[in-house]
Amino acid sequence: MSSAISKHVYEVRPRKDHRGVDLISDALPFGWLWYGEPNASGNAIGCAKFFSRSHDAVIRVYDEAGNVIGIAGSFSRSFM
Repeated sequence: MSSAISKHVYEVRPRKDHRGVDLISDALPFGWLWYGEPNASGNAIGCAKFFSRSHDAVIRVYDEAGNVIGIAGSFSRSFM
């Protein structure tokens, strides 16, 4: 018997208007969040880790050209 394991996928992308980054994922309540403060990327990654605390997750960070510049994953914690 095989069980389906859900994995949340998050993307951190710079905004086209150069005012921070967008955190994009189907796991987020509204699909995306905008971060515009000085540590926008770090805060977006922290939020993705928080939302994925009970699921495996992959966080991809993109540069302005659309290239992946960083990947992090497997942030779930097992609760007993």
